[in-house]
Amino acid sequence: MSKRVNKFGQFMLIAMLTLLLFLSGCSSNEGASSGGKKGDDDKTEITFWHGSTGIGLEAMEALVKSFEEAHPDIKVKMVYTEANEGADQKLLTSVTGGNPPDVATFDRFKVGSWADQDALTDLTDMAAADGISRDRYYPYAWDEASYEDKLYAIPYSTDSRLLYYNKDHFKEVGLDPDDPPKTIEELEAAAEKLTIKEGNRFKRIGFIPWYGQGWLYSWGWSFGGEFYDESTGEVIANDPKIVEALEWMVEFGKKYDVEDISGFESSAGSDALDPFISGQLSMKIDGNWTVTGISKFKPDLNYGVTPIPTPTGTDFTTWSGGHSFIIPKGAKNVEAAWEFLKYFGGPEGAKAYYSKLEGDFSVQPLVNEELGRGDDPILKEFVDILPNSHHRPVISEGQLLWNELATAVENSTRGNGTPQENLDKATEAVNKALKK
Repeated sequence: MSKRVNKFGQFMLIAMLTLLLFLSGCSSNEGASSGGKKGDDDKTEITFWHGSTGIGLEAMEALVKSFEEAHPDIKVKMVYTEANEGADQKLLTSVTGGNPPDVATFDRFKVGSWADQDALTDLTDMAAADGISRDRYYPYAWDEASYEDKLYAIPYSTDSRLLYYNKDHFKEVGLDPDDPPKTIEELEAAAEKLTIKEGNRFKRIGFIPWYGQGWLYSWGWSFGGEFYDESTGEVIANDPKIVEALEWMVEFGKKYDVEDISGFESSAGSDALDPFISGQLSMKIDGNWTVTGISKFKPDLNYGVTPIPTPTGTDFTTWSGGHSFIIPKGAKNVEAAWEFLKYFGGPEGAKAYYSKLEGDFSVQPLVNEELGRGDDPILKEFVDILPNSHHRPVISEGQLLWNELATAVENSTRGNGTPQENLDKATEAVNKALKK
């Protein structure tokens, strides 16, 4: 308990240094919690901070409307806060200043670090009292919203990552477009056939392991590794299988010259100029959101998706991120805020929201099924892998681990240390921080 108190003291000191920058905004009509006050119509008003725009905002408004119809005694005041680090800082300042919103959307990846600082309301007892439990959700989503066996968020969105491949390119080089790579060996062979290189310039490149969503998390789990030991509470980023995955990435870079690959990446565009959409890249690891981009910018692209290859061609997996709803510590109207979280954490609220977002997935399998998320053959592949998905470790130093893994990949592929050396350093750095 003393560890958490000490950390919260540090947390408070840092936040108070920036308090003056945000205090006026946080105490204005835009930022302040309503404190459960009654309006002219005798409704309880809760303040809800979100970062949604465009169609996402339409979906959130549909959720709020559905909730208010089901709860006529509660009014939700929506306040837009741009989804970036500045918004996180504003939320942090509102918590330390004692004037947070009643509800906020929150990246599940950050739940562990914020819960460790005692900045989130513990939802465990409320969830248990209302019958909200892990079996309603994909297990990884519930687990990522929990820290030290306590629930701190209600998860709502999720995603998954697969291998995208261009079927026309496959046909062109004699590969079967209906039989994409399943093993690492098959992936390497396909990449070699698909690559067209003139001197040090790629006219077309078959595959880049670290491009798109080819993070070490993607490959580490696909190679059978684990990044965290629940029993010891320590990071194990130097797991032999993760080292093996990074060694493979390094060898791939050497084969095609990492500097030449870097030149290709630096010239790559986005949207319509995305190299997979433009035909300059034949395969890539990416998430389900890319389906929407392809439909918009290249609707006639002949492509398929398949699980990320593994060394054995079996035990396919992926990893998933997503967002959640939280009640910040110090919220003035926890009871009404919980009613809102509980509603979105059930099928009725989730369907009101996701009926507006055809390409997005709920963390509730039943909702995805009822909304027909598996009807589209491409999206079905992303939904089908969700039960086998992983989440990033829920630890107080989650961001540090992410940064250290990215550095290990960068250094290893550039020849600055071996995968073993770099992952040993990453493991040591994060575990040292966890013990402070």
